[in-house]
Amino acid sequence: MKTALKVTLVVALANATWAQNPPAKGTAAGRTSSSAVDNEYIRVTKVTQAPHQKTRPHQHKTNRVMVYLTPGTQVNEYQDGKKEVLEFKAGEPLWSAAGGIHVAEVTSEQPITIVEMELRKPSGKNPATMLAPLKVDARHYKLEFENNQVRVFRVKIGAHESAPLHEHVPNRVVVYLTDQNFRVTGADGKAETQIRHAGDIVWAEAAKHQEQNLRDKPFEAIVVEPK
Repeated sequence: MKTALKVTLVVALANATWAQNPPAKGTAAGRTSSSAVDNEYIRVTKVTQAPHQKTRPHQHKTNRVMVYLTPGTQVNEYQDGKKEVLEFKAGEPLWSAAGGIHVAEVTSEQPITIVEMELRKPSGKNPATMLAPLKVDARHYKLEFENNQVRVFRVKIGAHESAPLHEHVPNRVVVYLTDQNFRVTGADGKAETQIRHAGDIVWAEAAKHQEQNLRDKPFEAIVVEPK
């Protein structure tokens, strides 16, 4: 499984040092966030953080999926003395397990934008189906990682290419890495045009359909299915 432990863990800060020199409280300057999805299963927030500014001490009590829209590096300094160094690429999804109190700082030179997904209660839906996109269209759908809480896959459809009939059983979050202009045809034969923009985040319900990319450029998105 691909995880946010694409990291280096170093025991670098003593608890005494933390106590004597705690990070400044209050929200760090240069951080903006907006809510994208908020329901009983998942809370999705889009966050942009300026470089070289520390957040206040905080803790993530639930497991999360992180989708990085920009490349960069980040250092998390934990209250227990651990130091976590993250490196990520644009369009990369990673698993982030619940953890202890820490302060985060972007150490790369440009702001980073992250889609943070806090997993809440299980959806209770098994994603298994004979028309699972990962089975019927392995050319365009690639599994990134899967565990008992979530399944995450990448969709890449070339210019003017089509995806065959497939089914999404669980509701899902779609993070658009590129613009989209699709003709989507349902199992009943009805077609509609879907237009989205890079950076859009939507909560999509269960569906059975075919898709055709109408653009002259490839399409790419990350799909997150809570289980």
